[in-house]
Amino acid sequence: MENNRTKIKQSRSTVSIKFISYIVILLFTLLCLLPFILIVSASFSTESVISKEGFGLLPKGFTLSSYIWVFRYPKMIIGSYAVTIIMAVCGTVVGLFLIAMTGYALQRKDFYFRNMLSFFIYFTTLFSAGMAPTFIWVSRYLHLKGSYLAVFLQLLMTPWLIILMKNFTKSVPFEITESGKIDGAGDFKIFISLIFPMLKPALATVGLFLALGYWNEWYQSSLYLGSAVTYKPLQYYLYNIINTANALKSSLAGANVSITNLPSNTLKMATAVVATGPIIFLYPFVQKYFISGITVGAVKG
Repeated sequence: MENNRTKIKQSRSTVSIKFISYIVILLFTLLCLLPFILIVSASFSTESVISKEGFGLLPKGFTLSSYIWVFRYPKMIIGSYAVTIIMAVCGTVVGLFLIAMTGYALQRKDFYFRNMLSFFIYFTTLFSAGMAPTFIWVSRYLHLKGSYLAVFLQLLMTPWLIILMKNFTKSVPFEITESGKIDGAGDFKIFISLIFPMLKPALATVGLFLALGYWNEWYQSSLYLGSAVTYKPLQYYLYNIINTANALKSSLAGANVSITNLPSNTLKMATAVVATGPIIFLYPFVQKYFISGITVGAVKG
């Protein structure tokens, strides 16, 4: 009887703990969703109402004027989406392959220069050349100014992602490499056939960071692309739309023209929705690998 009572108490306490945990997680989820709901709501609101009453969970004075501003040149926005998607997909695939090979090579015990190369990679995380030397190198010596490669190549590999991949590949037993050598496989064959399939959590984590980097890029585009290309990356194109709207609003401020309904804050929210929407759907596909990949890479030195 006493054992049954103890089991009943334990089951009740377990249910209570689970219930409290679910409530806390639900509240935390709502707090995370609240800013995005406010952004979506504001993007469908009237500028004058937002200026007077502020943001709300529901649109105030429902209108599509901000989205009309964003999509007033459909060909340009579609071209911007295409450029960004192509750069994100190609950059993620190529970057993953190069970063995985680099991380694997740097943790190989039989690679003589691994410590020296690791030092140079770590060093760039502390000190960088800066914007001016980088701009001179890319534009004057590589002659990539006005080319998509100027943006594509600079985001292809980052020291932090190489370090993350290197730390994760340390969890792969070196005996697997040795067994491949015994069977007569070369280094590239060992990497492709034995090592690469075991790096799924790290590949998902690094791939997500690479894709986000390409998707959110606008600064490098403003430096190296400017007006040299017809279709600009999405974030840079949306950035120009906001600047154009703000410039128009400033130029009309001194004239006898009503500017209360010209989108400004609502336009920023609309561009955030347009830019954020597609990339959100990437995370569910890598969620099960993401946490394990980033924690393993973080704790192993």
